[in-house]
Amino acid sequence: MSLFADLTSGINSVKPGRTSMPSFDFSVLAVTLALVLFGLLMVYSASIALADGPRYANYGRYYFVVRHGLFLVIGFVAAVMAFSIPLRVWEKLAIPLFLVCLFLLLVVLIPGIGREVNGARRWLPLGPVNFQPSELMKVAICLFAASYTVRKQAHMQSFLRGFMPMAAALAIVGMVLLLEPDLGAFIVIVAIAVGVLFIGGLNGKLFSALLGILLTSFLMLIWLAPWRRERLFAYLDPWNPDNMYGSAYQLSHSLIALGRGEWFGVGLGASVEKLHYLPEAHTDFIVAVIGEELGFVGVLCLILAFAYVIWRAFDIGRQAIAIERVFNGLVAQGVAMWFGIQSFINIGVCVGLLPTKGLTLPLVSYGGSGIVMNMVAVAILLRVDYENRNLMRGKRT
Repeated sequence: MSLFADLTSGINSVKPGRTSMPSFDFSVLAVTLALVLFGLLMVYSASIALADGPRYANYGRYYFVVRHGLFLVIGFVAAVMAFSIPLRVWEKLAIPLFLVCLFLLLVVLIPGIGREVNGARRWLPLGPVNFQPSELMKVAICLFAASYTVRKQAHMQSFLRGFMPMAAALAIVGMVLLLEPDLGAFIVIVAIAVGVLFIGGLNGKLFSALLGILLTSFLMLIWLAPWRRERLFAYLDPWNPDNMYGSAYQLSHSLIALGRGEWFGVGLGASVEKLHYLPEAHTDFIVAVIGEELGFVGVLCLILAFAYVIWRAFDIGRQAIAIERVFNGLVAQGVAMWFGIQSFINIGVCVGLLPTKGLTLPLVSYGGSGIVMNMVAVAILLRVDYENRNLMRGKRT
């Protein structure tokens, strides 16, 4: 009787409406903010000397870091707006958003409208800034693939009704992206969609066939494009004198930067390779500058931070699926695959594990549309976690 009285008094002592569970995972928010602020610092370090060269002589020393900071502010506002939208609304917007992104990808290709940089037409000029629709497509494909999987759940074992519609959609997106050309974005977008379909229950044989088709297509794209073949062969032998001063120039200087950094780096701001030796040091090859200035330990901490965010994203998605919020769960795991694949490719390129490919490091590299969409993706992930916790509290969102 006394035990029952103790338990009853313990229950009655808890104030109604109070809980110790936070609204969402603040550790994910904290690590994300740490990556964003660290990226701001490294963009400043990697770009401070660019104004000394003829290409950026009119930009000023703080041009890139100021713009990056501005995009972080825009990204924060967009993230707050994205977090405020319930996932049931995102589910309704999945198809329209995908179609809008596809339209924008087509608009980019129109001469006089799309902006061309270094032979690639990937940007829409919007006054003082440029918008890259392929970055928005990464958010859209997370939502679209999750929505498609939920709608087609009964047909995921079917070739015609489960496999072909998504394969056709990806083929259209791929053709448009390859006309820009933007093979890197296409790889990430396909990886997100295929990953979500696989988690959603796509037939194993169909999944294997899809992978085989994609790998064959990528190999054909590389083989049929002379500049891509050249990059591949240069990657296999970057120290060949012909490659060092040609297609492997970036890779060889990235490896030199990482080699100079050794275990603990040469010190923040003391990189030599960023002094006009390593092209795109503040964007695609920012990991090389991090490795040179902060060493192996700095790069390892960076990888661990990404690993934590990706692990938590998968776990949040698993929790959502367990409480029958399948769309929410697939979106969260789509974000995990996006960050995982893109960070793996970016870091893999910098360390010589993969051929050179123009992809930025999420949340860290300099970039306008990219950093904004990264922050929106994290906001949607936190919204999934927020709705999970509300449902476990007995609330409906």
